[in-house]
Amino acid sequence: MAISKEKKNEIISQYARHEGDTGSPEVQIAVLTYEINHLNAHIQVHKKDHHTYRGLMKKIGHRRNLLAYLRQKDVERYRELIASLGLRR
Repeated sequence: MAISKEKKNEIISQYARHEGDTGSPEVQIAVLTYEINHLNAHIQVHKKDHHTYRGLMKKIGHRRNLLAYLRQKDVERYRELIASLGLRR
């Protein structure tokens, strides 16, 4: 199931760096994290759903690349983001 427009707009408004910001790494990572958590719950119930598992792995890889980019560009923004999203326990 895709993310609803309301939830996506809520995430965007929370992590946007300025008005109308939808493409910054923080926003993209936050949206991907929500989708990954949603898919992870689905996978736990439907263990044999390999198509969804592949999509989950692609989203995880995309988020990993965005996190590496953000870490390379600005470490402080990276640290704030992972703390707010609860990543890297």
